[in-house]
Amino acid sequence: MSWPARLAIGVMRALAPMPLPVLRGAGALLSPLLFALAGSRRRITETNLALCFPEKSPAERRRIARRTFTCFAQTFFDRAWLWHAPRELIERRVTVRAAPELLRELVEGRDPLILFAPHFYGLDAGATGLTMQVLRPTLTIYTTQSNATIDEWVRVGRTRFGQVCAFDRMAGPKPVIKRLRQGEVLYLLPDMDFGPSHSVFAPFFGVQAATVPSLSRFASLGHAKVMPVRTRLTRTGYEIELFPIWEDFPSGDDESDAALMNRRLEAWIREMPEQYYWVHRRFKTRPPGQPSVYAR
Repeated sequence: MSWPARLAIGVMRALAPMPLPVLRGAGALLSPLLFALAGSRRRITETNLALCFPEKSPAERRRIARRTFTCFAQTFFDRAWLWHAPRELIERRVTVRAAPELLRELVEGRDPLILFAPHFYGLDAGATGLTMQVLRPTLTIYTTQSNATIDEWVRVGRTRFGQVCAFDRMAGPKPVIKRLRQGEVLYLLPDMDFGPSHSVFAPFFGVQAATVPSLSRFASLGHAKVMPVRTRLTRTGYEIELFPIWEDFPSGDDESDAALMNRRLEAWIREMPEQYYWVHRRFKTRPPGQPSVYAR
């Protein structure tokens, strides 16, 4: 039935004008309950942290796990104002930090451009904040939600500003490559485990992880530059950081490029580990002959 989804969306619309401290406080209050009840996601998070930060004590990793659930809850409530509040409110809460030449390249450039946007919890704020400024068409790739009402809500929310086209992941790469070659901007999130098909294994915090080489392949086939972007959850909203264009990418070797992407992502995660999307089974796909790391 779709009425629970419509009710939930209605609640989010009603929350849109609420002061930010109220919404962040609601997320902070909800997160311990989520941490207690979402046993499967809690175990996945704790497993990921144990694999990626073996040098930290169990108590340190547990603190990061609890904080990541808080970030998860707070950024969920933030979608209320990101997707429903007036533009003026969003502009006050979402800021961009970038060198002037990078901002000009993004806003006014004509060359194909890929924004490498890893799965930090602020990724939707990053997409919203940047598409409010970009003058040329932008595209993104997303996974269709099982509930049609929620799927429409997510799609509309992510495309509310600018000239944004959201492609279903199952549509394949050809339409994305075509539009890149026309000088459009691709907001790409390639740092998840999408299974063994079309993936390569590359180290991620020293653990072999199935990594889709879509970043290097889209850059090569779309003749595109790669500009990393990271969105940080802050007390007053979000800060979007643009990093210099990768001059050494792609190399033509998918495994080397995947390893480089993962290595650079690791450095950003270490700066704010609680804001990375640890609830995902990043090591779900194992190299041949290796057992699951998530078995209870």
